[in-house]
Formats: sequence, C-alpha cells, structure tokens
Amino acid sequence: MSQTTLSVRMDADIKKRFDVFCADAGMNATVAVNMFARAVLREQRIPFEITGNADPFYSVKNQARLKAAMEQLEAGKGKVHALIEAD
Repeated sequence: MSQTTLSVRMDADIKKRFDVFCADAGMNATVAVNMFARAVLREQRIPFEITGNADPFYSVKNQARLKAAMEQLEAGKGKVHALIEAD
C-alpha cells in the first residue's frame, strides 16, 4: 500500500498535549490520526458529536423544560415569588 503525507497546522500547546495523550495511550499522533480517518470512512461520519457554543437557553432540552413549566403555570400549579432586586 502506497503512503502519502498529511500536514496539519495546530496550536503548539495542543500538539504537545496531544502527543502526551497519544504516548500515554501507547501510540503516536500518526497512529491516532490514522485511527480517526479509518473510523470516519467506516462510519461515514465524524465519530463523535460536534456542537457549537450556542446559548444553552435555546437547547431542545431547556425549551422542553420551559414549555412544561409554562403548562404548569397555565394549569394554576405555579408558585408566585416576590421579585428581589439586587443593589
């Protein structure tokens, strides 16, 4: 099997920490990147979830919780609290 070179730019600190992790796992960065590429090809997807730093307020989980809370309030099961303003 012929081989080729993949050159990747990354932050020096991330590279150093990645090398340490790989060594602790008994491999080097080349082996780790090859494992990643093989997993991508095998699964036909990035083999882990990639998320943005979106505001968690708008997450599906939080929106479901807010909807349930609103339904409870509308059903008269809510509790009224006094607003306490900070100085």
